[in-house]
Amino acid sequence: MKIVEPIYRFDKFDKNWLFVKISDIAGQFKTGGTPSTKEPIFWDGTIPWIQSSDLQKDILFCIKPQKFISEKGLQNSSAKLIPKNSIAIVTRVGVGKLAIIDQDYATSQDFLSLSDFGGDIQFIVYSIYRMLQKESTQLQGTSIKGITKEDLLSKKISLPEIEEQSAIGSLFRTLDDLLASYKHNLANYQSLKATMLSKMFPKAGQTVPEIRLDGFEGEWKEMTLGSLGSVAMNKRIFKDETSENGDIPFYKIGTFGGTADAFISKEKFKEYKEKYPYPEIGDILISASGSIGRTVVYNGEDAYYQDSNIVWLKHDQQLDNSYLQQYYEIIKWSGIEGTTIKRLYNKNILETNIFLPPSVYEQQAVGSYFSNLDNLIATHQEKISQLETLKKKLLQDMFI
Repeated sequence: MKIVEPIYRFDKFDKNWLFVKISDIAGQFKTGGTPSTKEPIFWDGTIPWIQSSDLQKDILFCIKPQKFISEKGLQNSSAKLIPKNSIAIVTRVGVGKLAIIDQDYATSQDFLSLSDFGGDIQFIVYSIYRMLQKESTQLQGTSIKGITKEDLLSKKISLPEIEEQSAIGSLFRTLDDLLASYKHNLANYQSLKATMLSKMFPKAGQTVPEIRLDGFEGEWKEMTLGSLGSVAMNKRIFKDETSENGDIPFYKIGTFGGTADAFISKEKFKEYKEKYPYPEIGDILISASGSIGRTVVYNGEDAYYQDSNIVWLKHDQQLDNSYLQQYYEIIKWSGIEGTTIKRLYNKNILETNIFLPPSVYEQQAVGSYFSNLDNLIATHQEKISQLETLKKKLLQDMFI
């Protein structure tokens, strides 16, 4: 057996790791089967029946089965009862997905389940997960249709002593629990925002919203955006005026809200900014083609935007920008509802209706409420990204 060690490990461990076959780390290997769907009595039981769609990529715990079979279904099919705390590995559709199942279960024929481990189950599931990840990367661009039981059991993973296995397995389980918690909270905040967007603005035919912030009263008015301002855009920049490297980012519809892949000179930027319309700090830039309605707040950075594809509404103090940004998420653009949207023309924007509360202070309060929600959502998204990056790095450095 080849003796190896990972790049990074806990200080108190210094003994070498050994490469072993998967067949040497589990005492039982079971495949699955599907009871006949023509027999309802086979599907009215309490035995969890796991299928590939129940597992999600990169989620190794807390699987929620959608279907259950009966004892008769188990006895009259090739499905097998597998003890809890086994590892179910997808070997057909969805190769690479796997999870520890925390209850007795059966699976479809798309799985191989491993039980009775000679090691720490959490370490083993992450080790197999990492091995499958590496193989998937090496085979990138090819169509992986399946892996046989024999091929899977013959593959090798590396094992340290049990104490180090437990420490590593516990670390990664803690990371995954944190990720799951942040993702759960993120989903809750996103759901709350969607709900409040539907309730904190008046619906068609109504003059007050279903839910209103304390301290405000009076009927809301329905007005057109054109009655509040006018559409503005940067002067056109031609392709031969841009370069792949330069001083000032030039955002096209494909890079709007992301990273610019084109630039213009400082001289051209200064000339056009002084002569032609340019957004003011706080203006809400909106995509008029491509991903219609995508918004970005202009915060004063030096940047230039593709004419007619990225526009903004110039307006006076009747309209609060934070309120407008949120309203853009629920707005029904004039003249294009129910059609395949190719482009949002100035006319569509100016003729679009918007509900406004009696005072700009209520606009600001509504905008602030949703901005706080947006900040919570962004904070959770950033934390999730950081944890996923950390997990990826540790998987590379703490396994072999």
